[in-house]
Amino acid sequence: MNQTTGSRATRILGVGALVALAVMLVFGLVFSPPEVDQRDAVRLMYIHLPSVAVAYTGFAITLVASVIHLRKGSVFWDLVAGAAAEIAVLFTGFVLISGALWGKPTWGVYWQWDPRLTSTTVMFIMYLGYLALRRLDLPPEVRSRRAAILGIISFINVIIVHYSVQWWRGLHQGQTLGVDTKLDGMMLFTLFLSVVAFMTVGAWLLIHRFRVAWLEYQIGLLGFEHALAERRAENETSGLYGSGA
Repeated sequence: MNQTTGSRATRILGVGALVALAVMLVFGLVFSPPEVDQRDAVRLMYIHLPSVAVAYTGFAITLVASVIHLRKGSVFWDLVAGAAAEIAVLFTGFVLISGALWGKPTWGVYWQWDPRLTSTTVMFIMYLGYLALRRLDLPPEVRSRRAAILGIISFINVIIVHYSVQWWRGLHQGQTLGVDTKLDGMMLFTLFLSVVAFMTVGAWLLIHRFRVAWLEYQIGLLGFEHALAERRAENETSGLYGSGA
């Protein structure tokens, strides 16, 4: 059995991710101009918003994979759901950290009980609970089914986070991108590069995390089959000695 998660495709994807990140850094730190009011602090946008994109995508994959798992009972889709949630939670952490760093020069404080910040924190905790559920010592079928149900329910938090700036008033600005975006052309292009770079990194991480999970599953099967074979051998041996007596 192949014990590596790498392949030619993932190596190419990894190189592409590194190149994209390098280009993003050059544009974000050199070519992209400072904002009139926020000055250089606006450059955190090139980390914050792409992290949001990866997190949303990861949670959406968890949703779809969870639905498919409930319908088909597929181990493949259960592992996809778990891997996607792990990557999405990681980037949600980046969202919260970069948001706090961005909030200090903009609002004067790292944290406010703003609807967007609060709902994002709730989403983060909810999916941490989802990942914790996947680690519980339960029968695999029961654990996977419960995780799938929670993965579907938890996506409600993603919708709340996305529309929180429209549903409630708060310090957080509205949607950055839209038909009426006021971003400078170079800033908009740099943001596009940043999203592409982060999405590429997210895809690379997701593929490897899924392959690790799949290897763990296969190793678990081999361990179960080995234990079963040993038990059968013990039963046959005891039966042989018993008949001889």
